[in-house]
Amino acid sequence: MLKTRIMPTLLYKDTTLVKGVGFESWRRVGSAMQAIKVYNMREVDELVFLDITATRDRRPPDFDLIDDLADECFMPIAVGGGITDAEDVRRLLMVGADKVVVNTAAVDRPQIVSEIAERFGSQSIVVSIDAKREQNGHHQAYVDAGTRPSGLEPVTLAKRAEADGAGEILITSIELDGTMDGYDLDLVRAVAEAVSVPVIASGGAGEYRHLAEALEAGASALAAASIFHFTEQTPREAKGFLHERGYPVRL
Repeated sequence: MLKTRIMPTLLYKDTTLVKGVGFESWRRVGSAMQAIKVYNMREVDELVFLDITATRDRRPPDFDLIDDLADECFMPIAVGGGITDAEDVRRLLMVGADKVVVNTAAVDRPQIVSEIAERFGSQSIVVSIDAKREQNGHHQAYVDAGTRPSGLEPVTLAKRAEADGAGEILITSIELDGTMDGYDLDLVRAVAEAVSVPVIASGGAGEYRHLAEALEAGASALAAASIFHFTEQTPREAKGFLHERGYPVRL
């Protein structure tokens, strides 16, 4: 059985790490290098590093930055932000990224998913879906850091991504992001039931029980930020909590 991964998320904006609520009100939370050195000591399974302004600013990934961070990172690191083609992916993998995270490009240029999968393998690509519940009760996927509606339902986008070769789906609730009120379990469940690849739940974790709830809803891995940035709770303790409840984790 696959082990449940705990994956702290690092959001990078204009030279520093930030954390917001609902993809807004960004608050500085320190340096990326400092965070990586801390997580090296906290038995983290994997890191997610997202440059949240690269796509909006129409600039490529900061390859030099990733090179520096990867040299100090003793766990797998998934990198997203600014990726527009397979050459960006090649360069990120060359400087130390273990996989890439694609969001806006998966909507604007869907063939990028199959291009990456065919060239580097499905294990190298995570398709990230940022979703918001609309007034009609249905979820819609948003791109450009949650600012532009895609016109696609998250389940539709997830199915397409899997068919094109994505190895994992990262599903984030925009309105619950940073609230620490818990994941959008309906959203997680809908996506997990629609695809057979691992689904990473993101957006809203504030207590260890929220992690267990997302696993019950079908998630295979758990991404979180505020719970680790703003409370005394740690990835190591989170895994202990899940282990006690029978979930397979790396201890």
